[in-house]
Amino acid sequence: MNTTLRSSSAEAVIHSLGAELVSFKLLATGTEYIWSGDAEFWTGRSPVLFPIIGAARGGEIRTGGGTYTIGNHGFARRSEFTLVEATDTQAVFQLSQSGQTLASYPYSFNLFLTYILSGSRLEISYRVENTDEQDIHFQLGTHPAFNCPLDGQGAITDYYLEFSEPEQLERLFLNDAGLVISGKSAPVLDNEQLLPLSHELFLDGALVFRNVKSGTIALKSKLADKSVTVTSKGFPDLGLWQPKNAPFVCIEPWQGIADGEDFSGELKDKTGIITLPQGGQFNSSLTIEIS
Repeated sequence: MNTTLRSSSAEAVIHSLGAELVSFKLLATGTEYIWSGDAEFWTGRSPVLFPIIGAARGGEIRTGGGTYTIGNHGFARRSEFTLVEATDTQAVFQLSQSGQTLASYPYSFNLFLTYILSGSRLEISYRVENTDEQDIHFQLGTHPAFNCPLDGQGAITDYYLEFSEPEQLERLFLNDAGLVISGKSAPVLDNEQLLPLSHELFLDGALVFRNVKSGTIALKSKLADKSVTVTSKGFPDLGLWQPKNAPFVCIEPWQGIADGEDFSGELKDKTGIITLPQGGQFNSSLTIEIS
């Protein structure tokens, strides 16, 4: 089921499967900023990553004395959310534990995604509530895919990412199983703010960064005025990704990253794990502004 939000200048569409943003466009121009989900490249558009980010080594997590099978990026993106509130410009979606989630993640929780559209600005708030009788452990991430080039204007080499702060960024690499390769990294930015885009940048897969300073990253063109600005709170890590020669780029603020190829710990030991006490809440947000 789709829920449509509309302001004076923009329209956003969210699908109840995964509470996923599937369209965000300006009304005046009709320009679509979110990837279409064409299976030739990738069927996703803007999934939420919960309760893990990326791959778990062996496709399993260990917690509370048990071992549980779990897919890459967790189950939330393939789960049906309940629409609990909706107006013309706001929608709230909820996912809670079920027999299906407990089979791969043995905790009780509520995950809320709240979308608020104001002009051409869409704020997505994430709230995790611990409804269990013990601490719960999880990672949480975003995965929006933006058309690049925008509106078919230019080529990917005309585009760049602009970070709000000068960044000293060292990328981590993933192996074919999606696990972080031990001891392998490469410099990407050296106290710089601009990252030029190209298909070649992604030939070795996703770029994974830890502890990014910038709260805002903008996708811009040297030739056109259209842009996307992504602002995050509570997501210190970052993934950048594009399948081979795809006409989109993903800007993915995260809390946590995939397992290392040698990881043998429990869920609570994963990089960037959030531990939430009984009755506790975790809040973060992602704001997308289009122009």
